[in-house]
Amino acid sequence: MKALVYTGPRKIVYREEPDPAPEAGEALIQVEAVGICGSDLHAYLGHDERRPPPLILGHEVSGRALSGKREGERVVLNPLVTCGHCDDCLGGRSNLCAGRQIIGMPPRQGAFAELVKIPEVNLVPVPEDFDPVKAALAEPTATALHAISVSEKALWRPLVEGRALVLGAGAVGISAALALRSRGVREVSVGDTNPRRRRMAKVAGELAVYDPVEGREPEPNAYDLVVDAVGGRETRKAASAAVKPGGVIVHIGLMDAEGGLDVRKLTLQEITLIGIYTYAMVDFRAAVKALSSGVLGPLDWVETRSLSEGAQAFADLEEGRAAAAKMMLRPGQ
Repeated sequence: MKALVYTGPRKIVYREEPDPAPEAGEALIQVEAVGICGSDLHAYLGHDERRPPPLILGHEVSGRALSGKREGERVVLNPLVTCGHCDDCLGGRSNLCAGRQIIGMPPRQGAFAELVKIPEVNLVPVPEDFDPVKAALAEPTATALHAISVSEKALWRPLVEGRALVLGAGAVGISAALALRSRGVREVSVGDTNPRRRRMAKVAGELAVYDPVEGREPEPNAYDLVVDAVGGRETRKAASAAVKPGGVIVHIGLMDAEGGLDVRKLTLQEITLIGIYTYAMVDFRAAVKALSSGVLGPLDWVETRSLSEGAQAFADLEEGRAAAAKMMLRPGQ
């Protein structure tokens, strides 16, 4: 099969690789679309020791099952492989499974390829006529829905009564903003430093968009919910400033690990800080339903390129030349 292989910092090669061989309980998937996640870009830059080269990255996937119980069906892949029998898995928190693995991270190869293997229990069917590019948005959308579901439990007032701020206009940020709008939140603001992404965010939904670089910071102490979809020092600083007393910050992004958080404010004003990692299968199924039903809009904030053009796509993302909130790669095109 043809695959896009990460071979070293800022080096990614389109080349021939052995076909994956499914083991018992696994299915072989013909990849139709796969998104470039921020974590893939992080690895590409050489900043993720968990993803050593050589490695096939990619975990935001839609395709068609070529084997197993869903053979012939259009599917999306929940890339998080868990044990299925620990307390967290049985308690509905499989994303916290101590033995979890994810495709695109050793020991599992990812989906920047024509084929990928995965346990059959990780497959979620999608309508046959649903665009595979839009279907592949299920993974970042599931992350956003999980963040909102968890934050709703921590908010003192109903979500629909509050104001929300989303930091970062990538796929997770846009998905979170659109999901908040779909749940009746009237005022949703989105901040991003990339002018191309800000323009894309404006057309994605009825969102107030601003540029943090120009000093157009959101109103301080004013937002019931702040979603940090970047996870950097500066966005944590912005989230700390913007959240209102008694409000909630959900921290999704993994840009860096230190600085920015105003711990004194969190303490004195009873701010709830929640770390969010991926999703449970129920979030994944909800994401497929939301995307395919049109609840999140036309989903026209995606750019599509051939898998063979993957190296250039990574370079364009690094240099900020990509306007779309999500870059999708398609094998065979």
